[in-house]
Order: sequence, then structure tokens, then C-alpha cells
Amino acid sequence: MSNDGPVMVVTMVDDPTADLVINELHDRCVPVVRLDSGDFPATLSVAATITEAGIGGTLATPTRTADLSRVRSLYYRRPSGFAFPHLSEQDARFAVTQARYGLGGVLASLPGCLYVNHPHRIGDAEFKPSGLAAAVRCGFKVPDTMVTSDPTAARKFVKDHGPAIYKPLSTPLYRVDGVSCTVEVGEVTADQLDERVAGTAHLFQRLVDKAADARVTVIGDRVFPVRIDSGLLDWRTDYAKLSYGVVRPPDGIQAALKRYLAHFGLVFGAFDFAIDRDGAWWFLECNPSGQWAWLEPPTGLPMVAAMADLLERRPQ
Repeated sequence: MSNDGPVMVVTMVDDPTADLVINELHDRCVPVVRLDSGDFPATLSVAATITEAGIGGTLATPTRTADLSRVRSLYYRRPSGFAFPHLSEQDARFAVTQARYGLGGVLASLPGCLYVNHPHRIGDAEFKPSGLAAAVRCGFKVPDTMVTSDPTAARKFVKDHGPAIYKPLSTPLYRVDGVSCTVEVGEVTADQLDERVAGTAHLFQRLVDKAADARVTVIGDRVFPVRIDSGLLDWRTDYAKLSYGVVRPPDGIQAALKRYLAHFGLVFGAFDFAIDRDGAWWFLECNPSGQWAWLEPPTGLPMVAAMADLLERRPQ
């Protein structure tokens, strides 16, 4: 396939990270088609054909039309969900399913396309237990962890491995009094755990006695490690308290990063580590569609250019 086709960016309207990357690609005269799959079918239409030659046809927005056979790369960021508010509940459920497997199946099958990342691989990598198990196999240090719905087992784990923390297994939209909130990572004690634990699955983990955090962003073959100092258990709760510095990971981390990404079939990953007081790095998670652009201004790391290089398919 020729590499002069467009880069397709799939994300919601409000995505400053995507904006930066698209501006960089525009400055390089690389054609871009941006869309939100959640706009289907109101302002986004698909006309795909599947023949012996593979998938062809078009995907059209109000301002762009993409030849599906010529998309050079697809940057799958954070699209909004499908919605059919004008339909009855049953009809809307049917329509959402058809959109997901129809449009979603087309987007996941573009010939010769580089995916950053492939939506199916993102789905696989978003399961925290799978990520932790893979991290162990890839050579990372991983804090002892339990996933359980058993209150007795949870209390025993916290007593045996404490101090311990609770963290959500996923981060769906959560509102309190109509305001969107982040479910924080928090320290937990055995006496706090009652029969409500049986209501669903929970993740408990040994608390690392940390000196700092690290966010390591891998973009293709390039690795951007940043130390984050805050004094916070969960640094996401107060960005004003964070300070940043470029850091050199311990021996073995970069090789383990590559093994982890290869395991899940990813070319991008935002890895989080806790750095303990002896300098050891403990794997916490890898977000296959995580944020990263806010780290460039305070560190000077050329991350936007690296992402544009990858999507442009320029040799790195």
C-alpha cells in the first residue's frame, strides 16, 4: 500500500491530545480524516464493500471522505459511544449493536493500515488482571494483588499483605450530584471491608512504599520515561502538586516494556510505575489509550513529533 493516504483519527470532539497530533500532521502536509464513531449515523456514513480484493469503499464526514483502501494509519483515541435517543429502548439496543459490529468491524479491518492501537488489542489490554499477569511474565516487579468478591478473602489478603490499597478494575463514567468524578485509588484496612464486597469484583493490592511515580510513554520504538513527584497516593487527584523530570529506568525495564507491548499487539502504551524508596520500579498498569501530551511542555520530550512520525509511518 502507498503511504500517501490519509491518517484517520478516531476520537471525540474534545480531545486536546489529538488536536496537537493533528496540527503536527497538518504542518507536515499529511492528510488527516478525523471522526468520532459516536457521530454514526447522524453525520458519519459508511459504504464498505468486501470482495476478493478485501475491504474497500468510503467513510464520509461532513467535510472529509476517506477511501478505506488507502488509509495509512488509524489513531484510535477516545471516541464517544453510539447513541440512538430517538428510538425505543429495544430498537436503540439493536441499532447500537449493529453499529458496533458493522462500523466497528470495518474500522478494525482496514488493509495495510497501521493501528495505534488496534481497537481489539486495546480491548484485550484494558483488563487489569490480564495486564498484571502479563507484566509478571514480561519481567516487571508487580505488587501482590487480589481480585475478589469474597469479603473473607479480601480481609485476609489485606491483613496478610497490608498496608493495602483498593483501585477500580475499570473507570466508567461516575457522577456524584451530576458532577463527573474519578474513582480514586485509596488505602484500605481489613475492618473497612464488609459484606458489600460480595456485590461485585474488587481489586486489592499491596501498597508500595513509594518515593515517586513514573509514567513511561512508549510510542513505536521510542520510550519517554518521566518521574512524577507529588507526595500523593494517587497523583491524578491534584495535578497542581506534580513536578516532573526525565528519568532513566533501571536495567531491564525497557526490554520488559517491549515484551509487554508485543504480548498485547500494541505499538503505544502509557505505563505507570511506583518507585520505592530503594529505587525499584513496581508495575502498576499500562493504559493502551492513555494520556501523554501534558508531559511534553515540562520535560521538553518530543512526544507529539514522535506520534506524528509513527502515524505518518516515517522511519523512527
